Amino acid sequence: MQRPAGLYLACLFQVLIAANILIAFSLGEYSQVFGGVVGLCLTLVPAVVTRRWSITLPWQINLLIAFLLYLHVAGEIQGFYLMYYPYYDKIAHLIAGITVSILAFVIVLLLDRFSRLNLSRWMIVGFIVIAAMAMEGFWEIYEWLFDTFLGTNLQHGLDDTMLDMIFVLIGSVAVALAGNRYLAEYSKEEIAGRLVAPEPGREEPPTG
Repeated sequence: MQRPAGLYLACLFQVLIAANILIAFSLGEYSQVFGGVVGLCLTLVPAVVTRRWSITLPWQINLLIAFLLYLHVAGEIQGFYLMYYPYYDKIAHLIAGITVSILAFVIVLLLDRFSRLNLSRWMIVGFIVIAAMAMEGFWEIYEWLFDTFLGTNLQHGLDDTMLDMIFVLIGSVAVALAGNRYLAEYSKEEIAGRLVAPEPGREEPPTG
């Protein structure tokens, strides 16, 4: 079975993250090396999940995660956040909102399937936005803590923080609207069934 071209592009972003780690190491920026290594490891999570729990994630998720983490690692190590402020930062938050929202959509569908929560379409759509904004809230708290206690310069005032949250909200609402339309065309059981690899010798029951 031929691998989608998007997976090769995701691998390219992983290579670029590794290259940035080497740049940070050569400059003696060991805190950035650590952040880069964490980012690189996070790009491997979809592959681990796929093999460990027999879940078939769309290749777009691998690509979005790799691209988002490349933006963050390169933004920190090569100074793109400051060099192209505020545009680079806001684009990164927009993509973060989209990525986290798609992950939330996949997670809530799988939880609904395996935990028999029987969630309504509106509960699923609402969870997408809530999960993305919760993650953004934790991210802003992390930035504030680092700025306050470690003397970093991650936040640039109230306007910067509010715009970060607004761009994440825009991304999450876009995904929620797309998810709502998708759920109107296909049942949640059918969508979740596509995310689960069938057991050997067992076919997935028909959904409707």
